[in-house]
Amino acid sequence: HVQLVESGGGSVQPGGSLNLSCAATGKTNVLNCMGWFRQAPGKEREGVAVITRIHGGTEYADSVKGRFTIAKDNAKNSLYLEMNNLKPEDTAMYYCAARTGGCGMKFYAGPYDYWGRGTQVTVSS
Repeated sequence: HVQLVESGGGSVQPGGSLNLSCAATGKTNVLNCMGWFRQAPGKEREGVAVITRIHGGTEYADSVKGRFTIAKDNAKNSLYLEMNNLKPEDTAMYYCAARTGGCGMKFYAGPYDYWGRGTQVTVSS
């Protein structure tokens, strides 16, 4: 079993930056694909950024390309999301997710095995 705990959310003005962290505990060596998802009120959960735990390959949703950066530190069993030039439409609960299988359908929430409880990001002037 794996546990994921996010931290680093908060409130920021448009154009600002935030850094999210996700600490993984348990049998983390079985994890392959890890990512960040977000869910705004009244909307479906959507994938934001994904990284493969072993090779470090990354992919981003079009809405965040060039602004967000996903990174990992396997030694610390941690996942990170650096968010720059934040926009009001980035406001959402952000979740860390992980799975043991491959990274197919990587931006869909269904295939992920483990989830954190989320951290709120609010972008407002």
